[in-house]
Amino acid sequence: MVKIKELEAMKLSDLENKYPFVLSFFENNKLDISGFEQRTLNEYLNHFTREDIDEWAIDVDKIKADLEVYINQMLEFLGLDKDRVDSITIIAGKDKYGNKENFEQLTINKSEIISIVGPTGSGKSRLLADIEWTANKDTPTERTILVNGELPDKSNRFSTSNKLVAQLSQNMNFVMDLTVREFLELHARSRMVDNEEEVINKIVEAANELAGEKFNMDTAITGLSGGQSRALMIADTAILSTSPIVLIDEIENAGIDRKKALNFLVNEEKIVLMATHDPSLALMADKRIVIKNGGIYKIIETGEEEKSILKKLEEMDNIINDMRANLRKGEVLKNN
Repeated sequence: MVKIKELEAMKLSDLENKYPFVLSFFENNKLDISGFEQRTLNEYLNHFTREDIDEWAIDVDKIKADLEVYINQMLEFLGLDKDRVDSITIIAGKDKYGNKENFEQLTINKSEIISIVGPTGSGKSRLLADIEWTANKDTPTERTILVNGELPDKSNRFSTSNKLVAQLSQNMNFVMDLTVREFLELHARSRMVDNEEEVINKIVEAANELAGEKFNMDTAITGLSGGQSRALMIADTAILSTSPIVLIDEIENAGIDRKKALNFLVNEEKIVLMATHDPSLALMADKRIVIKNGGIYKIIETGEEEKSILKKLEEMDNIINDMRANLRKGEVLKNN
């Protein structure tokens, strides 16, 4: 449910982009917001003078309360609130030996990054699968996944499209005979996007920022390299996908700017969980889940010391990336 405190701090332009129907609310209440697009709702409502308030019988508190009700009613009427996810909660199940997992519950909020670490075969992918299918004690781990603190609706759990979750994996290959533009046009139209051309351009621009080698709109998607494919899907997921939860299964060798990709997803207010063996990726997360014997063994918050270690790892990554680029150019590596 949208709260007025959240609305008060939003710029009017952002409010319009997120809830286009609010323009009708302002018009119906004879509130002219032209020229105030870059001001917050609070700033706009507080700009009225005492004379304005008396002459037009403006009741700021009532306007705020009515706007909160209006937006929530419209979201419910349009069915747009069903996929809104502010948090997911993992409630402990058991490991492969039947022992209770070594925690009670973990709540992950939007714009957080959580890494999942552990030996190969320890159960990282099982945890991702439990989240994807919003498990309710009906998987081998007997975990329960809550969405916004509640058990999710069955229509979300068993929907074939499973809108709540987008999954990105190491192996992503296209089989459709389409250009990048045609592929994105299909996706944009399926989402009934109004500013289709603008969104498509934004996705390709973002993907080229992530990929090591640039591509254009006319490139066949079957001709994209592994890194280009993943860059395109990450940009598409961040900008066009309505899925609020993104599950990433091992992208350490994906041939993309990994830090930029994660920041990009978080800036779009996604909840990001990634299974990884890469120490840099693990430490980029706000917290990491340690998997052992098929269960969650430990939850560690990334502290200041580990953040300083991450800086050193990023410096090492930059050296390796420079060497990789020089190798691609056919240059001889030198010991500087």
